[in-house]
Amino acid sequence: MIAYFDCFSGISGDMTLGALVDAGVDPEALKAEVAKLGVDGYDLRFERVEQHGITGTHAVVELDPAVRQPHRHLSDILSTLDGSTLPPAVRRRASDIFRTLGEAEASVHGVAVDHVHFHEVGAVDALVDVVGSVAGLELLGARGVFCSALPSGKGTIKAAHGILPLPAPATLEIMARAGAPTRSVDVEAELVTPTGAAIVATLATFRQPDMRVRSVGYGFGTRQLPWANALRLWVGEEIDEKSPRDETSLIEANLDDMPAESLGYAMERLFSAGALDVYFTPIQMKKNRPATMLSVIASLDMEREMASLVLRETTTLGVRISRTSRITAERRVETVETGFGPIRVKVKVFEGNTSYSPEFEDCARVARARGLPLPGVIQAVMDRCPR
Repeated sequence: MIAYFDCFSGISGDMTLGALVDAGVDPEALKAEVAKLGVDGYDLRFERVEQHGITGTHAVVELDPAVRQPHRHLSDILSTLDGSTLPPAVRRRASDIFRTLGEAEASVHGVAVDHVHFHEVGAVDALVDVVGSVAGLELLGARGVFCSALPSGKGTIKAAHGILPLPAPATLEIMARAGAPTRSVDVEAELVTPTGAAIVATLATFRQPDMRVRSVGYGFGTRQLPWANALRLWVGEEIDEKSPRDETSLIEANLDDMPAESLGYAMERLFSAGALDVYFTPIQMKKNRPATMLSVIASLDMEREMASLVLRETTTLGVRISRTSRITAERRVETVETGFGPIRVKVKVFEGNTSYSPEFEDCARVARARGLPLPGVIQAVMDRCPR
């Protein structure tokens, strides 16, 4: 799946959360992920909204006035994320978004990034917006994020530093650093917030992809405009008929002094951190010593994290890195109803041909629970798949 943010009326943190839920993310699952942040003093809820004939979802982060929420430095925010129980990939991407914000604020105000107070963006509502946006994209299964041009708006806004021009200086700095395309909109309003700009500048590629749309969500903001003030999110599969290939990184290390249990643990850690594939190959090293070659395939943006993890979790003194490309088929997961209940099935589509593969763990669970032969369960599921 890929996600395309259609910012016809701008983007903010709450608009992003609303669009994700409206596009199909389970709100309770999203709230459960945000709760892993370990921060108190807020309530997150989602409301249905209708503006100018369009319905969608408005995300509301309501702070508890009895809980004091201090200004935070970047180091405070990063420590909160590091100390959370969020998945590693969510922690990393949320941290990257706040670094984008911090560096922009530091540049605008002429101070060291460690001295930046996150007046507008450092409160709990921004933490919820950022973490919720990253977690929501993970729940959607979005493996690629894209974004339209950003509308600039005009006028001024009152902020902690006084009256500021629009786009806000930090927002414009983020746009400039990302090389984000903009378009002029004749309205005196803040259409793109620093948080919204940082989310897409950090996570997205600024172009509209060719895609097969599966769902659409509208996330509404609070401002009243002459049009529906919403962020539109398209979710679906990218179409690249000419060259269905993507660039990947191959990270390898030769290991001759690790027990099998430790190798298995390293594989588990790599998959948990987001590796596309991990595998072992038996090899012979110098002095005819039997050994194992560990190979990790990862997306380019995960290359350094995967290499660091190999160095931490194995005995190797170094890793080899090479760039590769892969051609992939369109894939998705569907659920089929069987006599055993719902079973997930992986669907592969390539050059007009479709094939199905029952999810092994679902079939194994049924076989264990009912004392049935596993091959018979798999065949029964296959019989329920389209021919």
